[in-house]
Amino acid sequence: MSDGPVTLSRVAREAGVSLATASRAINGSATRTVRPELRDRVLAAADRLGYVPDPSAQAMARGRTAALGLVVHDIADPYFSAIASGVTRAAEAEGLIVTLASTELRPERERAFVELVRRQRGRAVILAGSRMLPDAGADAPGPDAGAGAPSPDAEAGAPSPGADAGAPAPDDVAGASSTNGAHASAPEGASTPAPGVVGTPADETATPDAGTTRAETPTAVAPTAISLDLEGALTAFRESGGGVATIGQAIGSLPVVKIDNSGGAAALARELHGLGYRRFGILSGPAGLRTAADRTAGFRDVLASLGSAVRDDDVVPGEFTRDGGHAAMTELIARSGRPADTVPGGQDAGAGLPELVFAVNDVMAVGAIAAVRDAGLRVPDDVAVAGFDDIPTLRDVTPALTTVHIALERIGEAATRLALGEPTGLEPELDADAETTEGLEATAPGSVTVHGEVILRASTPRRKN
Repeated sequence: MSDGPVTLSRVAREAGVSLATASRAINGSATRTVRPELRDRVLAAADRLGYVPDPSAQAMARGRTAALGLVVHDIADPYFSAIASGVTRAAEAEGLIVTLASTELRPERERAFVELVRRQRGRAVILAGSRMLPDAGADAPGPDAGAGAPSPDAEAGAPSPGADAGAPAPDDVAGASSTNGAHASAPEGASTPAPGVVGTPADETATPDAGTTRAETPTAVAPTAISLDLEGALTAFRESGGGVATIGQAIGSLPVVKIDNSGGAAALARELHGLGYRRFGILSGPAGLRTAADRTAGFRDVLASLGSAVRDDDVVPGEFTRDGGHAAMTELIARSGRPADTVPGGQDAGAGLPELVFAVNDVMAVGAIAAVRDAGLRVPDDVAVAGFDDIPTLRDVTPALTTVHIALERIGEAATRLALGEPTGLEPELDADAETTEGLEATAPGSVTVHGEVILRASTPRRKN
């Protein structure tokens, strides 16, 4: 054997075939095949000579690289980190490498990343997270926020004929990185079956905000509908042979793993009302965000039907962050003055802190618990707190937080299989495994809906009236 790397030309000579045949046998081809006996001869020659294939050449020959693009709003958010963990696990099982973009809910960055993956001939793209509602105002959603809101499927129009015009250069995508791990941080700058109810002991002992602070999401995001350019980019990528899936909200007719946010919040409201709570507050999340609006509306609608309508003054918007939850809870405490039980004269409907505050995601709830503590009050003695998502870091929260469990890692796995054109929660081989199919329901070909499960914990004990 001569010095230096073994070339494909030498393999072809050793096998007695043309260079083109050797390339197709080793690298594969999107359009042509090689007879089995010739392929075996080439592979045997490559093995004898110690030839190492070029991954780039293989990708070019097969028409696709081993890259799978994942777009999230903020990888520092435990919600998206858990989804990314599931995506990475499923991608690795298929021999793919995850390329991650944390885009801060900016459609132009999302579109630029999709274009980047398309130009690099990536295998698939997954877009995770809710979108902004059309014509969203700056105020928190009102009592009827869910009634007149357009459905997610109705928000996106047809792709713009000039979708490629004015596209940001792929290099402008902030926060893009490649990783085989689930929780890699991006560079700086960058209705429904009722869910089940599970009671769990409150044995956590860590501080309320341990390990949960995350970077603030910029508040300057304009409240717009789904970008037609983004939908056009995703559609173009799919038409070019790439796989596409979205998580949380449908974009046009693209495959989606939906989350039943409204149904989960409604189920939580019923359970909390059943525990004796009658006056509720809501930390309603970013104004105009579909996820926040659906959870707020589902919670309010059920309570209104039960005779415990939430007062507008008891609804405070805020960022989907620990600090956003802290600020919103601080504002609610300032508005209310003191816990209702300590207000002279008793049950003035306009006085005192609500008996229970629902934060529309867990990270906000962690900040809310810290704000209650900073105000010299106690959870649940002075005010009960509940969240939504059941993020992994809740194991470090005291008191243990009541929430709605969403199988976030399972969602990431299902979305990856959906993007790759494989079965998700419907395949017969998974039907027998309750753990992997729990909470998944087929809605239409190419889509599934994930339902939550109410988890009652120590932050919302039965109220003694």
